[in-house]
Amino acid sequence: MINIFDTHSHYADAAFDSDREEMLESLPENGVRYVMLAASSLEDTAENVKLAEKYGYIYSAAGVHPENAGSCPESYLDTIRSVVKAYSKVRAIGEIGLDYHYEGYSREAQIRIFEEQLELAKELDLPVIIHSRDAVQDTLDILKKHSPRGVMHCFSGSAETAKEIVRLGLYIGFTGVITFKNAKKAVKALEAVPLDRLVLETDCPYMAPEPLRGKRCDSTMIRYTAEKAAEIKGLDVQELLNITCKNGCLLYGIETT
Repeated sequence: MINIFDTHSHYADAAFDSDREEMLESLPENGVRYVMLAASSLEDTAENVKLAEKYGYIYSAAGVHPENAGSCPESYLDTIRSVVKAYSKVRAIGEIGLDYHYEGYSREAQIRIFEEQLELAKELDLPVIIHSRDAVQDTLDILKKHSPRGVMHCFSGSAETAKEIVRLGLYIGFTGVITFKNAKKAVKALEAVPLDRLVLETDCPYMAPEPLRGKRCDSTMIRYTAEKAAEIKGLDVQELLNITCKNGCLLYGIETT
C-alpha cells in the first residue's frame, strides 16, 4: 500500500520516547506519504514543529486540547499565532474542541478556548482539527456559529451527526475504531460520509486497530483501518487510500507533485 496519509497523530507523545527517530524514519518505506501531528498543548506544539522541520513528509498543528483549557496561560493565543507565522509547515489549529467525558474540567473554560481558537484559525486562514467527546450538541452549535473549515477527528458518533458535520463543510476522520467488533455506530457513520469528505487517521499512539488492539499504535497500522473502510465503501483499498490522501492534502493545503 502507498499514499497513506495519517491525518492525526501524536508522535511527540512519551510513548515514542524510546524509538521516535527510528519509527519516523521507517514510515515512508512502509507506504506512509504524509503525517499530520496534532497538538494537545503549547509544549506539544513546540515539539511538533521540531519534528515537522526535521522530516519532509511531516506537517504539524498548533493548539490547546480542551482537557488543558484550565491551565493554558493568558498569552496562549499569542504563542500559537507566533508559531504559525514562524513555521510554514504548521497547517492547522488543533486539536481543539470540547470533552465532557470526565468530571473536573470546566465546561465554561473549554467553550471559551474553543471559540477563541476558532477565531484565531479564521484570522490565520487555517483549518481546525476538532475533538468532541460526549459534547455533540454544544460542539455543533459552536461550529454553526463560527463556520470553520477543517476536520472532525476520531469520529465515532451517529450517521445523523456525521451528515450534519458534512453539511457544515467539514471533513470527518476515522480511526481504527471502525475495525472493532462493537463499532456498529461508527460503521454506519462511515457509510453516510461521502468519499470527498473522508480522511483516515490513527490518533497514535492510541486507538490501534484490530488485530493489533491494545498495542502502541503507529501510522503503518492505518492499513487495517483502510481495509475496513474500503470494504464498507465497496472500493479497492489502494483506491480508497488514494482518495483519502488527496482529501488530506486538500484539507491541510499540501501541494502534491
